[in-house]
Amino acid sequence: MAPRGRGVDSAVALGPDLAETADAFDRRPTLTVPPSSPAPSAAAGRRLDKVVVAFDLDGTLVDTAPDLMGALNTLLTEEGLPPLPLEAASSLVGRGAKIMIERGFAAAGEPLDAARASALFERYIALYLGRIAHESAPFEGMAEALDALEAEGAILAVCTNKRTDLSLALLDALDLTKRFAAIVGADMAPRSKPDASHLLLTIEMAGGSPERALMVGDSNNDVLAARNAGVPVVLVSFGYTEVPVAELDRDILIDRFDELYAAALSLVPPL
Repeated sequence: MAPRGRGVDSAVALGPDLAETADAFDRRPTLTVPPSSPAPSAAAGRRLDKVVVAFDLDGTLVDTAPDLMGALNTLLTEEGLPPLPLEAASSLVGRGAKIMIERGFAAAGEPLDAARASALFERYIALYLGRIAHESAPFEGMAEALDALEAEGAILAVCTNKRTDLSLALLDALDLTKRFAAIVGADMAPRSKPDASHLLLTIEMAGGSPERALMVGDSNNDVLAARNAGVPVVLVSFGYTEVPVAELDRDILIDRFDELYAAALSLVPPL
């Protein structure tokens, strides 16, 4: 499937049970990153050797909103409710399917109690698995960015609040699973992002250490997980976040994946 050029709406803020949020944040200046990443040089050595680069999945690596929202709208229609526009993903995606269902039904005018939300959950999962990569696609430049990081010795991993089985199904469908040393969903972690344990477990499973690691995400959950773990964080501007990404406490904000290589080099100290 061809990569997408941008997310649901790069100007729209997004949110949390399949994709992520937190309340408090500090405003910090953003480092300036060159508009394009230099080609890795063999002569320069492997400057990211054994650095674990942990990526969020929904809204960071892959534009999944069309299929997430497609499954939700099918469920809403089955329940006699109107479908929601794609732009609604900004306030629905990020914390997993259960919260997405609850928020989606509330937005459609029929709030759910916990019992009914649980009853609808398995139906939603079945609908989503049935179309998990019909419209979802990697963001433009993602594959090339991963290539550049790996060429410098980085170890790639996924740290996502999406369930691990759903994450694997998506990455398998896009032929991306083999690119990552560890794929850790919320169900595998002691506590999910923004808790530090989720990111720390991902780094450990990838064979790295927090001292040489980097988080790449799109929301405040990613920022807080990184801060709590003592790891630098790069945010993408094209993802899913309830709080405007420019207001989040990131180290570097990038607009395109071809900026990630330079950002990683600037944030991770050399050996």
